Amino acid sequence: MQSRLDFYKATPAGIRAMMALEQAIGQSGLEKSLMELVRLRASQINGCAFCVDMHVADARKGGETERRLATVTVWRETPFFTDRERAALEWTEALTLVAQTHVPDAVWETVKPHFSDEEIANLTMLIVAINGWNRLAVSFRKLPE
Repeated sequence: MQSRLDFYKATPAGIRAMMALEQAIGQSGLEKSLMELVRLRASQINGCAFCVDMHVADARKGGETERRLATVTVWRETPFFTDRERAALEWTEALTLVAQTHVPDAVWETVKPHFSDEEIANLTMLIVAINGWNRLAVSFRKLPE
C-alpha cells in the first residue's frame, strides 16, 4: 500500500484546527490512560493502522499494560477494565458507529453515572477528534512508520 497524499501539507489550516481541538481535549481533565483506550478502540473499529500503531505506542509510554492493550477489542469479555473505562468504551463504539447505532438510550444510561456532563461532552469531543483523524489517515493511506 502506498500513501496517497500528505494531508498535513495539503490542508495546514485544517490541521491547525484539528490540533486546537486536540489541545482542548488534552486540557479537559480526562485521564490520559482513558483517552488512549478510547483513541485505540475507535481506531480499531475504523481500521486505521496508523492510529492503532500510534495509540498503542502512546498508551505503552503512559504505562498501559500489554494485557489490557491486547484485550481492548474484547473489553466486554474481560475483567481488566474499570466501570468508567467500560462506559467510555461503550460510548466510543456507539459514536464511532453512529450511522448504525444512533447512540441508543441504553448506552447513554451506561455512560451517565460515570461521567459529569462536562466530561461526557469532552469524551464526545475526543471521539469526534479520533474519528476525524482516522478518516484522514485511512482516506489518504497514512502508514505506520
